[in-house]
Amino acid sequence: MDHLKNRDERDENQVHIKTFTIKNRLGVHVRPATKLVKTANKFDSNIYIKKDEMEIDAKSIMGILTLAASQGSKIVIEAKGLDAKEALEELGYLVENGFGEE
Repeated sequence: MDHLKNRDERDENQVHIKTFTIKNRLGVHVRPATKLVKTANKFDSNIYIKKDEMEIDAKSIMGILTLAASQGSKIVIEAKGLDAKEALEELGYLVENGFGEE
């Protein structure tokens, strides 16, 4: 049983990080921010978005809006927890596809 406990503890500490470029013309305004928050809240992992020197909780709409991420901005998404890989993949898909906007 101890080997299972160690594996679970290790999984909880999974960290996945990736840099993305904001592609949609209007950047991260209310609609994309809402999509990010709804997606982030589906996961148990702690998820943060960094832009320049600012780091915010990806589960906070106000936090995301304060990033003022315009088209061409670079953001870093970091997820830590059991479902971190899945969280990063799904959030990354949103960003890479311009949040479904043109």
